[in-house]
Amino acid sequence: MDRLDAMRLFVRVIDRRSFTAAAADLGIPRSTATEAIRRLERNLGSRLLERTTRHVAPTPDGDAYYRRCLSILADVDEAEGALRGGEPSGVLRIDAHGTLTRAFLLPRLPEFLEAYPQIRLQIGQGDRLVDLVREGVDCVIRAGEPDDSGLIMRRLPDIPEQTCASPLYLERHGVPASVDDLDGHQMIGFVSSRTGRVMPMEFQTTEGVREVTLPCRVTANEAETAHHLARMGYGLIQAPRYRFREDLARGALVEVLPDQPPPPLPLAAYYPQNRQLSPRVRVFLDWVVAVFDVADL
Repeated sequence: MDRLDAMRLFVRVIDRRSFTAAAADLGIPRSTATEAIRRLERNLGSRLLERTTRHVAPTPDGDAYYRRCLSILADVDEAEGALRGGEPSGVLRIDAHGTLTRAFLLPRLPEFLEAYPQIRLQIGQGDRLVDLVREGVDCVIRAGEPDDSGLIMRRLPDIPEQTCASPLYLERHGVPASVDDLDGHQMIGFVSSRTGRVMPMEFQTTEGVREVTLPCRVTANEAETAHHLARMGYGLIQAPRYRFREDLARGALVEVLPDQPPPPLPLAAYYPQNRQLSPRVRVFLDWVVAVFDVADL
């Protein structure tokens, strides 16, 4: 079994959590699969798998190797397809915030998958900027300025933001007329995944952008939870306008200080600069740009 075959076997063992199932999938004896993985571990000088009588799971080194194998095997499959004159193919791993994914990408996803039937899409969701190389991710979509010089950025349209609060909160604390009128108010504290600190509120005024940090009864590090806390009346919240659209329409939230909104959030797609841009990533980026160019942000 050559190195690529061993990688394919290793990936299948991880995916199936079983030597027996992986061997059956690949049409080889279980003993052959077991010996091939042992040989791979000896060659790498590292234990890749935790084996019990009931299941198989990757070690930390095994998990890292698994992600690299996925990327390598996808590139090999795509290179072979290109030589055969095929269309973009292979596994495409992206990562984007869940709300943004559901609001803009998923509604138009069928057209992308129909246009590129040989691409298999894996979608990760989170707030943090993942380590693309170590985690085997091809492309991420994030709001805010990047802090990683090892990434190439493709700019997307900025996302307008709003300040909102629930009617219950405003009944209790009053409706502020300006940023100077925020004394006595509270905010939903959103903890940055990058700094670990509560992010201040920002307002665009005639004097420029003003940062304001208000008292917080409750803090959260996840956007949906912070949004729910705002609906419950625990304070002012700032977030992308598209996230508030339904709540504003049904009166669950009310916009506050519309004449002094937060600055818009930069939005961009990122991919590693040390990785050749594959055809599947290129067509995905082109599609994402087209989606956001016409999106109602």
